[in-house]
Amino acid sequence: MVQDFIEILILSAIQGISEFLPISSSAHLIIVSNLYNLKTSSLLLDISLHLGSLLAIIFFFRKDLFHLKHNQKLLKLIIIGSLPLMMFGYIIHSTELIFLLRNIKIIAWTTLFFGIVLYFADQRKIDQNISSSLDIKSIIFIGLFQILALIPGVSRAGITITAARFLKFNRVDAGKISFLLSIPALAGASFLGLKDIQNESIEINIFIIIAIVLSFLFSYVTVKFFLKYLKKFSLIIFVIYRIIIALILFSIIYF
Repeated sequence: MVQDFIEILILSAIQGISEFLPISSSAHLIIVSNLYNLKTSSLLLDISLHLGSLLAIIFFFRKDLFHLKHNQKLLKLIIIGSLPLMMFGYIIHSTELIFLLRNIKIIAWTTLFFGIVLYFADQRKIDQNISSSLDIKSIIFIGLFQILALIPGVSRAGITITAARFLKFNRVDAGKISFLLSIPALAGASFLGLKDIQNESIEINIFIIIAIVLSFLFSYVTVKFFLKYLKKFSLIIFVIYRIIIALILFSIIYF
C-alpha cells in the first residue's frame, strides 16, 4: 500500500513537471518504469496522470478559456490545430501501435534529435505574437508538428514550442500556444483510457484518483513557473538536459 503510494507520487511528479516542459513526460514515465520496475505502472495510470494535468491547465487558464466565447477565431484555431494529433492518436491507440513505440532506443534518439531541433528553433528572431500572427496556416503547421508527439521522447510541449519558434513567435506566446493545444490533446488521451477504469480493481481505482490529484498539483506549479521562466530566459537549459538524458540512455543501451 505504502509502496504503491510512493510509486504513484514519483510518477505524478514526473508527469506534472515534464508534461508542460519541453522534455517529454511520456519518455520520463517509461524510463523510470523500466529502470525501477514500478508495479503500479500501466497505460491506464499514464492516462490518469494526463487527466490530472488536463484539469490543472484548465484551472490555470480558466479566465482565458472563459473569454474564448468572445474570441471565436482563437477557439476555432485551437480546434483546427488539435485535429491532426487527435486523428493520428486515435489510429495509433486503436491499432495498439503505441505499445511498439514505447521503446527505450526510440526514446533515446528522439530525445537527442528533437532537443537539437529545439535549439535551432529557439535561435529565431522574435517578431510574432498570438493576437496578430496566429492564423490558419501557422496553427496547421504547429498542429502537424504536434503529431510527432505521439512518439515517446519527442515531447508534445517541446515540438509545439519548436514549431511556434520556427514561425518566430516569442517564447511566452509559443508556450501559451502549446498550453492551449494541450487541452484537446490531454482530453483525448484521457477519454481513450478512462473508459477502462471500470474494468480495474477497486484498489487501482483509488490510486488512480490519488494520481490525478497529485498530477494536478505538480502540473499547476510547473505551468506557473514555466511561463515566468519564458519571460526571462532562453530554452537552452532544456536542450542541454535532453542531451544529457539521451547520453545516459545511450550508455544504458549500448554499453
